[in-house]
Amino acid sequence: MTSAAKRASATKPAALPPAQPAPLFNWLQGRGTGVLLHPTSIPSAFGVGAFDEAVEPFLQFLAAAGFDHWQLCPLGPTGFGDSPYQCFSSFAGNPYLIDPAALVRAGLLTDLQLEPLRRLPQYHVDFGALYERKLPLLFAAHESWRRQSKPALPYGDFAAFCRRNESWLPGYTLFSALKDHFKGQPWWLWPEAVRSLASAQTSELARTVEIRAEAYAFIQYLFFGQWARVRGRAAQLGIQLIGDTPIFTALDSADVWSAPQLFQLDRKTLRPTAVAGVPPDYFSADGQLWGNPLYDWAAHAAQGYAWWIERLRANFELCDIVRIDHFRGFEAYWSVPAGAPNARTGQWKTGPGLDLFHAIRRALPDAKLIAEDLGLLTPATIALREATGLPGMAVLQFAFGGGSDNLYLPHNQKPNSVVYPGTHDNDTTLGWYATADEKTRDHVRRYFRIGGQEIGWDFLRSAYASVPNLAVFPLQDLLNLGSEARFNTPGQSQGNWTWRYRPEQLQALHANTAAYLRTLGELYGRGPAAAKPAAAAAGS
Repeated sequence: MTSAAKRASATKPAALPPAQPAPLFNWLQGRGTGVLLHPTSIPSAFGVGAFDEAVEPFLQFLAAAGFDHWQLCPLGPTGFGDSPYQCFSSFAGNPYLIDPAALVRAGLLTDLQLEPLRRLPQYHVDFGALYERKLPLLFAAHESWRRQSKPALPYGDFAAFCRRNESWLPGYTLFSALKDHFKGQPWWLWPEAVRSLASAQTSELARTVEIRAEAYAFIQYLFFGQWARVRGRAAQLGIQLIGDTPIFTALDSADVWSAPQLFQLDRKTLRPTAVAGVPPDYFSADGQLWGNPLYDWAAHAAQGYAWWIERLRANFELCDIVRIDHFRGFEAYWSVPAGAPNARTGQWKTGPGLDLFHAIRRALPDAKLIAEDLGLLTPATIALREATGLPGMAVLQFAFGGGSDNLYLPHNQKPNSVVYPGTHDNDTTLGWYATADEKTRDHVRRYFRIGGQEIGWDFLRSAYASVPNLAVFPLQDLLNLGSEARFNTPGQSQGNWTWRYRPEQLQALHANTAAYLRTLGELYGRGPAAAKPAAAAAGS
């Protein structure tokens, strides 16, 4: 090679790596903040948080403190264990959240009928007593509505509501009515004639439970009508709602009963051939056997993922943004043979991957989704999340006690993500720090250069200052509460989901802390409070 050729070779630009396709979604651009609070935790006089006047002080606090997001757990109807992640339907709403006082104002109930609800605990949820006392009242309201010749209510036209939701409502209402008829038995123990929606719709029993099914439709009409008012008020205050959808459904649900062909079930017995879980790890030698039925992804693909699209469409009727739980399961899921005593014998199976999200993008191009990608992530899962463009999650409680390469440490976090001190599955920050080992506590103190006396506020300020575009705080951490306020302990079957805050706690937080939180938002460029100076400058 001549010297001239060598010089030309030295200056020739290196070959560029192949261009990567643009992510499917790219919605999380501005910086914001939010509060994580499930509506059951809101105070009320009737045993559980509801869509009543007590929501207004919470929304007012969010606005005053500069928060522009409210994150909730799934809003579906809960069953045994009371978990919002194990619902009787992926589409329906939770009847417990309906405001009964509004039914008195509408002339469907009397104030005296609400007395049993007023005797329920004020500061935690007794789900057993709530089931016995509130659901009968809602059925009584429906009967009163029928006796009064179905008068108009302030939630729109009932028949129009049923038509708008005809893709899921008939299946859910018939399932619920039959479940009551069979004294709560799971659907696979029902007579063969009603063991699926397709057969039940033409059965004599469908006519027998017709009024009960209408009652369930009426209850959903109340739920969606009341929630629409809450959502509208939040929008007036500039607050976006973040909903949540579990990746899997409960086996004893209207979802599986209505569309068994979409799940891995034996075609004769309609019992699962395999169930969901996670493999053994450092924390559990047997893994976790969740027991949810697995999807038949080939059947979903053959239908263009229509069920998933309708599920998300229903979610977006309730919220502006939807967090999808257990995102890893879309890349690969742990399949455990049905009947296995634990999750050891499972194996990884390939999920739908990007194909599902292409279908979602075509049907819902403006969808705002968050990927719950916590846990041990594989390169393939990370690649799927990056290809979708969905923001992932970072939890500060998971950041400490290891090395500097921990993805959740603030210096490793990414803008396209949502940072939390902890989630609904974690202890409060105060409770976590109090029970952490000394190595972890020392790591926290050295990393933040703090003494650890105000760990809740140290985590909060770190999240405000961090690079993720969205920071979300459990209300318990804003209230500086300990483990007594923990909302859920995974693997513990009883005693979860019951925590409620007291009105005076929120009042004190609003009076003493809202201005400080708004200042933090301005300081770190988050939320509506941060946008005001720029807007003023633009108008000057």
